[in-house]
Amino acid sequence: MTLVSRIALAGVVSSALACGPVGLREPDWPPTGKKWFDRASESYRTGDIEDAHLAVVKALRVVPDRDEVRLLGARVALAQLEFDETIRLTEGLASTDARGVRGRALWYGGQLERAADELDQLLADPEVRDPWASDIAKLARRGSGRTPFRMTGAMLAAVEMPRVAATSLIVPLEVNGEQALGLIATRMAEAVVDSKAGSEPAWVSLRFGERVEVKDVPALAQDLSGISRELNAPIKILLGVNLLRHLRPTFDFRGSQFVVRNFDPPPPPDATTVKLNYVKGGGMLMRGGLGSRDGGPEGAFLIDTLMTFPIALDDAGWKKAGVGLSTLESVPNQSSLKYGRLPMLRVGAFELPEVTGVYGAPVQQLADGLEIELDGLVGSGLLAEFRVTLVDAGRTMWLEPMPMAPALDPANPAAPASDDAPAGVPGGEGVPDSDKKPAAPAESG
Repeated sequence: MTLVSRIALAGVVSSALACGPVGLREPDWPPTGKKWFDRASESYRTGDIEDAHLAVVKALRVVPDRDEVRLLGARVALAQLEFDETIRLTEGLASTDARGVRGRALWYGGQLERAADELDQLLADPEVRDPWASDIAKLARRGSGRTPFRMTGAMLAAVEMPRVAATSLIVPLEVNGEQALGLIATRMAEAVVDSKAGSEPAWVSLRFGERVEVKDVPALAQDLSGISRELNAPIKILLGVNLLRHLRPTFDFRGSQFVVRNFDPPPPPDATTVKLNYVKGGGMLMRGGLGSRDGGPEGAFLIDTLMTFPIALDDAGWKKAGVGLSTLESVPNQSSLKYGRLPMLRVGAFELPEVTGVYGAPVQQLADGLEIELDGLVGSGLLAEFRVTLVDAGRTMWLEPMPMAPALDPANPAAPASDDAPAGVPGGEGVPDSDKKPAAPAESG
């Protein structure tokens, strides 16, 4: 071989090595597929799950074999509680992200043994820190032969909700045969029992109104003494969204009624329909408008009934609402919180003027464990103005307007708030300590 030939061959080898092994170079994106994927990614990031679904379906038609497109499609399907589709899209994907998504879909879809296997493989990666997966893997192993959320007894049961603090949604029930108080906690993906009854995750039985029993309810364990102290009520269980989805509940704060069913009721004639999605299958997400029906931006909101303010916005949320932070007033006894009024909040077909909101609640901390950029939180103070029903396995929320009544003073729920102090603000009762420094992220699932 001549010197010139050897130099030419060396150049070919160098070029091949620079490009990586032959046949392993990532194929180029078809322009249309990349555009659909980018649109789906952006819509998912901003909490517009409906548009993300539309766009990722288009992307999958163009590039059905790209792992990143399949994984995004699985995330969107999981947010829509389409568990079989989530599993199908992640089949064969072995990344930790894919295992996390697939493990959640298997768990929420009731495939306990497969969920345990998947989550164990996820946790075998030393770089993975996922407390939810660790606890759920234990529950799934202990759940062999169980049918989660199996309902027996009557077709429905109604119980009276006591008022003990602000707009906290408290439900009397039985836990493993013992009388107890539960708290609706949409921040939590799973039910959570007081750790004084045992520090390990457990399967529990719940009974409502001595008429409906819900057997084989998976429950994590956490010290609830702080919440009990704040509410001055012995809270023994938090009712998370995985449980609520199966209860098909109606809760009516003003009417002091909580109803569970084993069927979906017909829609109330005067209700508006709000579409719900669930980030990672466990963070209850809704969209709402921060302006009039004719215009104004939309925002993504995590529904957090542990917060008794109507709504909390971050910097971007207040900016979207057209309210300057300099106009907000300090909340008494809460130096870190300020409050103001949103000119208009659109929820479903309803336009709600002059809604009290706060700034300084832990929106970003709760969003850190999610994949969505939140604009704020919707608290029980807003939901308390409606009769609320969850149907279609939790995918749909009906809000039925209640008769006009004076706003509630959280310091004295039986009395109207004073004219010069917006409801949810006097004394700063609207954000309990668990909200200021959240012990568990919104995405506990």
